[in-house]
Amino acid sequence: MGLLSLAIWTPIFFGVVLLALGRDEHARVVRWLALIGAVASLLITVPLYLQFDASTAALQFVEKAAWISRFNMNYHLGVDGISLWFVPLTAFITVIVVISAWEAITERVNQYMGAFLILSGLMIGVFSAMDAMLFYVFFEATLIPMYLIIGIWGGPRKIYAAFKFFLYTLLGSLLMLIALIYLYNKAGGSFDIQAWHKLPLAGSVQSLLFFAFFAAFAVKVPMWPVHTWLPDVHVEAPTGGSAVLAAIMLKLGAYGFLRFSMPIAPDASHQWAWLMIALSVVAVIYVGLVAIVQQDMKKLVAYSSVAHMGFVTLGFFIFNDLGVSGGLVQMIAHGFVSGAMFLSIGVLYDRVHSREIASYGGVINTMPKFTAFALLFAMANCGLPATAGFVGEWMVILGAVRANFWLGLAASTALIFGAAYTLWMFKRVYLGPVANEEVRGLTDINGREFLMLSLLAIMVLYMGIHPKPFTDVMDVSVAEFLKHVATSKLN
Repeated sequence: MGLLSLAIWTPIFFGVVLLALGRDEHARVVRWLALIGAVASLLITVPLYLQFDASTAALQFVEKAAWISRFNMNYHLGVDGISLWFVPLTAFITVIVVISAWEAITERVNQYMGAFLILSGLMIGVFSAMDAMLFYVFFEATLIPMYLIIGIWGGPRKIYAAFKFFLYTLLGSLLMLIALIYLYNKAGGSFDIQAWHKLPLAGSVQSLLFFAFFAAFAVKVPMWPVHTWLPDVHVEAPTGGSAVLAAIMLKLGAYGFLRFSMPIAPDASHQWAWLMIALSVVAVIYVGLVAIVQQDMKKLVAYSSVAHMGFVTLGFFIFNDLGVSGGLVQMIAHGFVSGAMFLSIGVLYDRVHSREIASYGGVINTMPKFTAFALLFAMANCGLPATAGFVGEWMVILGAVRANFWLGLAASTALIFGAAYTLWMFKRVYLGPVANEEVRGLTDINGREFLMLSLLAIMVLYMGIHPKPFTDVMDVSVAEFLKHVATSKLN
């Protein structure tokens, strides 16, 4: 097995072992085994970066074996500069989520930890698959553990939220399946994604394929106006579920645009770029305004995620290197920042059992260490320079200004709205005098929570101060991608 296979199947193996361990009488063993599995998976991904050759856009760490020979389906894995960073990011967030659930989850611990480890392997599979049917299997399989995580450990309306999540994302994916079958026949019975990139397709066909992929990926991002499932799911999901959903699962849709929609249908991508840009700008501005009036912390951060992901799709569809690279950097940064925001809300929820902003006030008086972390993550969510949240947004704004000044100006308003809703929430929750007896009785973070938040804080600051390791890896692949997308395939 190569490194990518190990990165995929190690957490899945540990997850299956955890499911077999029985119920809560083995909770202590389960927690430690889950942590060992998550850390092992993360360590496996480190050589991917250390051995990656950033001077080529070619696939690396390639593995290929026959899977279902009758239909020419292959177990084909590989990463390039576009997909590389999402593999260690997924493994890293899984480690954080396991640590976060150490004391918070007391029932069905093995199933909770097992579901997250299996989900981690499946998501790494999505970012690594270079066979379209293998991609589709991993892409759809991620729904199952997340559906269970929401439906079993979620809030009062968890069943409603789980069904809404499943149905929204599944229905969009059915149109993608039809597109995959069409391309399989068009390519002479091949599911090789790279071969599909070279297919000569008529303009009308490209448009149909573009919207078939759009149905699957736009819902997953989620883009406005198909974003309505996200706030409900975030509010009801357990803390770990919200963190993984925001940090990784939303990226599956954005990644799909780069791997399928744009290279397979480049002419349609240019033709419909105005629509994608318009929807992205609406997400950045309108959803930012919606976030300002939220009274539930989780719902506010959920709308914040929609606005930040609007930057990603905007960057992709302005078709320049700053925009695409900025979109990719924003995806990685959003993984750290949004995950940290949801986990911070989880720290408060574990103590007060309320997500309402009105339930808090003056938390700094009783939890000063925790408030320091929360302030850093809030600043990153605003896009403050020297934090991860700034780098990608700034690159996308520069790319948008290069394409059209007014587009760049519209995009930059997100920094104002982001500061407005984030600082407004921070002020009401953390600053001022102690608001009630529940806040007066709070205890500051313990060693486990300090470790979890410290790891996230280090990554938020490191990426903000020194983004070069992240951008260097993707430069050549992004240049090759734009060269390919700029070439017409009309026959």
